[in-house]
Amino acid sequence: MPASYIAIGLYTAVIVLIGIRGMRRTKSFDDFLLGGGRVGPWMTALSYGTAYFSAVLFIGFAGKIGWGFGLSSIWIALGNSILGVLGVWLLLGNRIKETTRALGVKTMPEFLEARYGSPFFKGYASLAIFVFMIPYTAAVFIGLSYLFEASFHLPYSYILLFMGVFTGVYMVMGGYRSMAMMDVVFGLIMTAGVAVLLWFSMRAGGGLAGIASRLRAVEPALAEPIGPPGALPLFSLVFLTSIAPFAMPQLLIKFYAVKDRQSVRIGTIASTVFALLITGTAYFTGSLTRIFLTPETAPAAFDSAGKPVFDALMPELLSRVVPSGLIVILLLLILAASMSTLASLVLISSASVTKDFYHGFIRKNASDRALTTLGRVTSAFFIVLSMILAWQKPAVIVTLLSISWGAIASVFLGPFIWGILGRRIGRSEALASSMLGLAVCLYLFFAWGAARAPQAASAGMIVSLVLPAAGLLGRRKSA
Repeated sequence: MPASYIAIGLYTAVIVLIGIRGMRRTKSFDDFLLGGGRVGPWMTALSYGTAYFSAVLFIGFAGKIGWGFGLSSIWIALGNSILGVLGVWLLLGNRIKETTRALGVKTMPEFLEARYGSPFFKGYASLAIFVFMIPYTAAVFIGLSYLFEASFHLPYSYILLFMGVFTGVYMVMGGYRSMAMMDVVFGLIMTAGVAVLLWFSMRAGGGLAGIASRLRAVEPALAEPIGPPGALPLFSLVFLTSIAPFAMPQLLIKFYAVKDRQSVRIGTIASTVFALLITGTAYFTGSLTRIFLTPETAPAAFDSAGKPVFDALMPELLSRVVPSGLIVILLLLILAASMSTLASLVLISSASVTKDFYHGFIRKNASDRALTTLGRVTSAFFIVLSMILAWQKPAVIVTLLSISWGAIASVFLGPFIWGILGRRIGRSEALASSMLGLAVCLYLFFAWGAARAPQAASAGMIVSLVLPAAGLLGRRKSA
C-alpha cells in the first residue's frame, strides 16, 4: 500500500507540472479550447482513445456486461474499435477538420448553426451538451471513487473531493493544451496497465481454453457467441457504444484540433490498435467475474440477497487476479483513463456555455481574454455540479452512461453526420430528427426502466439518424 501512495503522489505532481506548463502556453481562447489547432497525430490518437475509455468502461461496463454476457461481450470491444474508432477516423477525420475550418467554427453547436442557418439549433444543442454531460461525468467520478474506496479504504466523499480537485487543477489551468500533453502520459500508462491485467488474468484463469471451460461450467451460454441475455440486448450495447462516437462532441473535437491530413492518417492506425488493446482486455477480464467471484469468496461484491453489485465486481476481481505489488499499475491505468475522459467532458461542457451560449447570444463582442477566463470558471463549475450528482450515487454506472450517451447521440447523430457528408438535408429535417430522437430516447428510458436503457438509447439514435434520410427520400418522390 505505501507504494500505491507514492505512485499516486508522483502522478499528482506530474499533473500539476503539466497544468502549469499548459497554462503558460495558453495565450488565447483558441489555445484553451483546441490547443491552437496544431495537435499532432500521436497526441490526437491517444487523446481520442483515452477520452473514449474511462472508469466507466473498466468498472461499470466490464463488470456488469462481462458478468451477464460472458465472452460474447468481446463483440462490444470489436464494435468500439472497428466502428467507434476506425470508422470515425476514416469517415469523419479529414472532413471535420476541413469543414469546420471552412466554416470558421470551433464547436459542434456552432457547426449546426452555420450548416443549417439556425441560431436556435446552436442554443438547443449547447443546452443538451451541458445537461446530459453532467450525469456522464458523474458516472466517471463514481467509478473512479469506487475503485479507490476499495483500494485505499478511505471514505467515498473524501475520494470524490480529491478527484474533483485533481481534475480541476490541470483542466482549469491549461485547457486543451494540458489535456493533450497529459493524454500521452495517460495512454502509455493505460497500455502498460492492460498488459499487466491481461497477463495475470490469463494465468489465473488457466489460459483461454481453461477460461472457456470454467465459464461453461457456470453457465454454458457464457462461452457462446451470444451470451445469456440474448442478441437484442447485445446488439443494443454494441450499437450504443460504437455508433455514439460519430456524434459525441468530446471525441469529435479532437479532429477540430488535429494538425493536418497526414496526422489523421497516422492517428487512424494508432488509435485503432490502442482501442483493440484497451477494450478487448477490459471486456475479456470482465467475463472472469463469473469465475472468480461468488457471495462466499467476495461478499463485498454482492448484496444481502446474494445478487452482484455490478459496480463493485471489477475492483474485487482486480484485487484477486493481480498481485498486490502490481495493483498500483491497475490503479494508475483506471485513473489515467478517467482523468482524460473527465477533462474532455469538462472542456466540451465549458465550451457549450462559454463559446456557444455566452459568446453566441449574450456578448458577441466579448474579448478573447474574457472568454478564456470564463472558460476556466465554467470548467470549475461543471466539475462541482458533477461531483454533487456523484455524491448521491444514483443508479449504476452503466445506466448513467447509457442515458447520457443515448441522449447526446440522439441530439447530434443525424444532423451532424448528414451535415458533414452531404448538403441536401435541410434545417427542418435536421432539427426534427434531433428533437424527436431525443424525445424517443427519454420516453423509452422512463417507460422501459433502467434495465433497458441501452435499448432506449439505441432507439433514439436510430430515429435521429434515419429521419433526415426519410425526409429527403420523401421529397424526391414528391418531386
